[in-house]
Amino acid sequence: MSTAIEPFDAVDLIRAKRDRRELTSPEIAWLVDAYTRGYVADEQMSAMTMAIFLNGMTRREIRDLTMAMIASGERMDFSGLGKPTSDKHSTGGVGDKITLPLMPLVATFGVAVPQLSGRGLGHTGGTLDKLESIPGWRADLTNDEMFAQLRDVGGVICAAGAGLAPADKKLYALRDITGTVEAIPLIASSIMSKKIAEGTGALVLDVKFGSGAFLQDIERSRELARTMVELGEDAGVATSALITNMNVPLGLTIGNANEVRESVEVLAGGGPADVRELTVELAREMLALAGRPDVDVEAALDDGRAMDTWRRSIVAQGGDPDAALPVAREQHVVTAERDGVLVEQQALPFGIAAWRLGAGRARKQDPVQHAAGIELHAKPGDAVRAGRPLFTLHADEPARFERALAAVEGAWRIGDAGDAIENGGPLIADRIGR
Repeated sequence: MSTAIEPFDAVDLIRAKRDRRELTSPEIAWLVDAYTRGYVADEQMSAMTMAIFLNGMTRREIRDLTMAMIASGERMDFSGLGKPTSDKHSTGGVGDKITLPLMPLVATFGVAVPQLSGRGLGHTGGTLDKLESIPGWRADLTNDEMFAQLRDVGGVICAAGAGLAPADKKLYALRDITGTVEAIPLIASSIMSKKIAEGTGALVLDVKFGSGAFLQDIERSRELARTMVELGEDAGVATSALITNMNVPLGLTIGNANEVRESVEVLAGGGPADVRELTVELAREMLALAGRPDVDVEAALDDGRAMDTWRRSIVAQGGDPDAALPVAREQHVVTAERDGVLVEQQALPFGIAAWRLGAGRARKQDPVQHAAGIELHAKPGDAVRAGRPLFTLHADEPARFERALAAVEGAWRIGDAGDAIENGGPLIADRIGR
């Protein structure tokens, strides 16, 4: 029995990238394929990811890496729907529940939204975790069920199938344990391989910066956004990005069931101003890329059309949109120590506190507590009164409060009228792409 001769050697490619040589297209295609089938070992790919982290990749190399990861699995095709498709990806943050009101809002205008989402790890909550707090709702759909829902309802939020970019799943797990998660070529190819394989015709990226963001520096966030927009355009997907502020938690709720409640408020025409603003701006961007630039997005929130689409989508996935959402057994209220103005509220410590309350997970296999989280009663710029609530912690186990309070110690500050508000500037800092 003969053994096929491999065209390249992993050690040669590691040395090349270590020494800052550009890898060729055939080398990258072989490396990804060989790693996916187990010929290249984890130890070797770990060395390669560190070399990429330290030395970077050219635009062509990143494109080749992305396309090789797409080629490792299946590609979806929505051309049979008879309507344009548009999707959104967020790099994640504290209180970021925008996908929930955004999908039904965009779908209301005849643009199909195939929103393949994930579960949370660490302090950023996962979209599927939020929706799974709705009794009966299920994330796992077959391709046929997803197509049917896109055709009949107009939008779907569900788990990505194992067949999409399996190379990315393997590589992501490796990056997570080797200190190479923050490498922009690897972040960009990871996100875009799944989104391009998903088959959407248009894609809007919400790339966050600030305290609670994956990349805290705005220039790094811009670099990531530019890289991903280039990847999308090179692959024939109409792509743009908004650079958005994650120095302060988004909205007034953090945690799964809490964020569903707030999303429903937005769909009812209310909700916090920042959640509504970002939902509306991302919807306009998604619709413009899909060829619907002149629709009245805000009217669809205010007149109930988006809410109707939301309810139909929840029912289609086995959920009850009228069912009571989980409520935590215990609460702990933190009050203002003096009169004044809330001038600072750092996103990351509040995200970590919600995680410690049970809203997130430390390992992929851990369950989340759907009722756990934080309710904010004031945002930076708001006047506060001594003894009045600043925020409320929600948990099923009161023993969790102590570590959550430790996480937010020093994370907010009350000043006087006229003091500078430390919120990192406007919600939407920049736009990149078409």
